[in-house]
Amino acid sequence: MISVVIPVLDEVETVEAVIAFALREPLVSEVIVVDDGSIDGTPEKALAAGAMVITSTMLGKGASMRDGLVASSNDIIVYLDGDLVGLNKDLLTLLTGPIIRDEADFVKAGFSRSAGRVTTLTARPLIQTFFPELRDFEQPLGGIISARRSVLESLRFENDYGVDVGLLIDVAQAGARITQVSVGHIEHDSQPLETLGDMATQVLRVILDRAARYGRLQESQIQEVREIERITQAEMPVILKKVGQAEQLALFDMDGVVLDGRFVRTLAERTGRLDALAQYIDHPTLSDEDRTRAIARIFTGIEKKVFESLAHEIPLIQGIRKTIIGLRKRGYRVGIVTDSFFIASEIVRRRVFADFSVAHIMKFRDDKATGEVMISRTMKHPNGCLKHPVCKLNAMLHLTSSMDLDRRRVLAVGDNINDICMLENSGLSFGFQPKHKLVRSAAGVVIEDDIRKVLDVVDEVHQRAAK
Repeated sequence: MISVVIPVLDEVETVEAVIAFALREPLVSEVIVVDDGSIDGTPEKALAAGAMVITSTMLGKGASMRDGLVASSNDIIVYLDGDLVGLNKDLLTLLTGPIIRDEADFVKAGFSRSAGRVTTLTARPLIQTFFPELRDFEQPLGGIISARRSVLESLRFENDYGVDVGLLIDVAQAGARITQVSVGHIEHDSQPLETLGDMATQVLRVILDRAARYGRLQESQIQEVREIERITQAEMPVILKKVGQAEQLALFDMDGVVLDGRFVRTLAERTGRLDALAQYIDHPTLSDEDRTRAIARIFTGIEKKVFESLAHEIPLIQGIRKTIIGLRKRGYRVGIVTDSFFIASEIVRRRVFADFSVAHIMKFRDDKATGEVMISRTMKHPNGCLKHPVCKLNAMLHLTSSMDLDRRRVLAVGDNINDICMLENSGLSFGFQPKHKLVRSAAGVVIEDDIRKVLDVVDEVHQRAAK
C-alpha cells in the first residue's frame, strides 16, 4: 500500500482537489496533510476532504516532509505539493510503478511547467557543474516524489526550498536506484520575485553544501557561504521582507515566554559552563551589551550543532504555538525579540510558526563559536530608548517606523526586566508569569497560567473597539 504526504501552507483553494486525486488511487491507504501553520483554513478543508491532518513540528517544508514520513504507515511514500493543478490521472501509477516492480528505490516526476526560473537559472547550472550525472532530471527542485520508506529514513531533510534537490543528490550518492518518470504538464502557483530570490539562495546553499560533503568543493568555502547567509538573515531589510505589510504587530520575548526555560542557561548546563555563566547572567552593573559579549565568550569553542540541537529540543511554553498561529489568523505579524542568539531564535521561530526573529549574532568559524557576538543593529536606534542603547524597544521602533505602523497597533509579551521598555510602549502589553514586580507594573495585563489567554484578551479588545 501507499502513503501520500502533502506538506501545505495556506493552500485552501487547491488542497481539497489534491487530496481527492490521491484518494482515487486504489493502492493509497492514507493521505497525510502536514500543515505548516496555515491561517486560511487549509487544515480544516483537508480534514473535511478525508486526509489525516497533523501540524508540522517546525516551520519549513523539509520538517513537514519528515513529519509526514514519521506519521505514515506504509513502505511506499509519495510526496505531492498542496498547490498542484492539472494532474495526470495516471500520475500515482506512473510514479510508484518502478518501485512496485522493484526497478527503483526513488522516483522523481519529470514534467513541463510554465515557470521554473530558479530551476533554469540556479539549480541546473550548479548540478551540471558539480553533479553532472544528475543533469537529465527535468525537475530537480520538484516536490513530486515516490520512495521506499527505508531510503527516506536514512536521508537528511533540509528545512527550506533546498530540500528536494538535497534528497535527490543524497539518494544518488548513497547508491540507491533512482529514476525519472514523465507525468506531463503540471501547474504550481507562481511565486513573487522576492520569494524566488530566497529560493535561489537556499537552493544554491544546499547544492554547494552537498558538493563540499561529497568532495566536489572545499568545505571551507561552503562554511563561509553559510555564515554570510546566516548573518544576512538577521538584518532589518531581510526581516522586513519576511514581515511584509502589516496592520498589527505582535512581539514576544523568547526565554520564559516562548521557551519553557532560558536558552543560555540550558546551554551552559549542557556544556558544563553554568558556574561561568552565573557571574554574568543577571549582573547588576554590566550594561546589556557588555553582558551579552561576556556571555558569548563563555561559549567559545562550542560546536554550532550544539546550539542548533538545543534550540530544537528545549521545551516550549504550553499553548504558545496555538497562540502565535491564532494571532496570525487575526491579522498580526508575529516576531520573537530576544537578547539571546539568532542561531537559536530562528529555530525557535520556525518551531512556533512566527514570522521573524530579532536577536544578537553569535559568530562561528569552522562550525565552532568564536566567542564573538555581533550586537543586533535592530536593537539600536539613534532616537530610540533613552535608558538603554541596546533595547527591545528599539527593535519595535525600527519595525513600526518602517511599516508606518502606530505603536498602539503593537502587542508585546514579556516576563523580565529587559522587556519593560517594550511593554510600556506597546498598545497592548502582557506580562506572562512575571519574574519581577516591575514587569507587573509595566504590563497592561498579567497572565499567570495559560499563554492562550492572550487570544481571549485580544478578542475582547477587538469586540469593544467594534461597538
